[in-house]
Amino acid sequence: MSNAAIDLIIIGAGPAGMGAALEARAHGMSVVVLDEQASPGGQIYRQVLEADARRRAVLGDDYNVGAKLAADFLQCGARYLPNAAIWQVTPQRQVHYLIEGRAEVLQARHLLIATGAFERPMPIPGWTVPGVMTAGAGQILLKSAALVPACPLVLAGCGPLLYLLAVQYLRAGIAIEALVDTSKRGDLLRAWRMVPAALRGWRDLLKGLGLLAELKRAGIRHVRGACNLEVEGTDRARALVFDSEGQRQRIPAELILLHQGVVPNTQISWSLRLEHDWSEQQLCWVARRDAWGETSVPGIFIAGDSGAIGGAGVARLEGRLAALAMAGESAQARPVQQALHRARAARPLLDALYRPPPGHRIPADDVTVCRCEEVSAGDIRRHVDLGCLGPNQTKAFGRCGMGPCQGRQCGLSVTEIIAGHRQVTPAEVGYYRIRSPLKPITLAQLAGETLPVEEPS
Repeated sequence: MSNAAIDLIIIGAGPAGMGAALEARAHGMSVVVLDEQASPGGQIYRQVLEADARRRAVLGDDYNVGAKLAADFLQCGARYLPNAAIWQVTPQRQVHYLIEGRAEVLQARHLLIATGAFERPMPIPGWTVPGVMTAGAGQILLKSAALVPACPLVLAGCGPLLYLLAVQYLRAGIAIEALVDTSKRGDLLRAWRMVPAALRGWRDLLKGLGLLAELKRAGIRHVRGACNLEVEGTDRARALVFDSEGQRQRIPAELILLHQGVVPNTQISWSLRLEHDWSEQQLCWVARRDAWGETSVPGIFIAGDSGAIGGAGVARLEGRLAALAMAGESAQARPVQQALHRARAARPLLDALYRPPPGHRIPADDVTVCRCEEVSAGDIRRHVDLGCLGPNQTKAFGRCGMGPCQGRQCGLSVTEIIAGHRQVTPAEVGYYRIRSPLKPITLAQLAGETLPVEEPS
């Protein structure tokens, strides 16, 4: 391994990472891209180069556009390291990772975090029983292994992914009992003032309307304005029950897929102690960035959904913009900036239309929040009564957030539960203090790691 610093290390080979790599290579930068997956594409284009014609037909045109991007990326001259698990990143832009059982480390002049998003937790009663999954997990199985449900299912929650997955399942011949939507018709009235600006992103809006039209033509039962969702069953899911139109309703189902949007994957940015802000628009933490994607630590950039949720098109453009800044080619950025402005146009409207309701983010006392350590919302509120002020202290009070997921599944819920009980803002409560290792590493692997020689500054 060479000890020379690399111009740019990119963490993540999704749209943002691939877009940045292509732009950086076009300007002569040396680039290394590390990714946990075995092939490029990220979650949105997962295994797009391996997908057969049948799977591509099911997943649709938006998925298929990723094939050219991934193919171009593999040919651009960037060093691509798949199956690499990042366990530590330092403010000095050293990236420590595991690959083929070995611990390796690389030094960069610039670092781009492009780790994408994960699904927002939806802690409702019964969400931990067998037969309940996230919609994202269902889509991953569809993309990676063409696995589809063997029994009729219910999709519940809100957000564009819910409609997209429903249409994809329909194309695959899967029976859908119902789509139980927590968004209300009144949400559009409240968001009406955002419509004119969103029309600049009319293509994205048309795609969404097309999905809804396809579901309607197929005769899928679409319940709107559902609230107080619960999964019935103890040993496994038996039914989804909810309130709608003033009545309690029940839909039998042994497979229930939940979804209420995605949120940035901020594990690495928190571990770097970057400055973060609470986004009231997207109800999540976002790392503070300038117009080029540079964070509060010079030389460290974030692009794509790991910075704020925007979708694949926004992610690719943000990756290109960050690469232009790092390459010292800011003067060439105007076309990218203009395209990015158009690509972001519909996002405020989507955030308003599919805002997760409080009852499905901030659960009642008897609902499990931290699945790893089996900590309930009531446990967290009792910790607050005893003097717990924030998520990091819940670790000491009851091990909340100390399980294998390191708070990924419970962190946002814990912040909002504590904020609500203390009657303060989420920004005042804060988030977990994320520490390395971000992924498991053995002592033998750690002992075998060789640190690069730092170049003189």
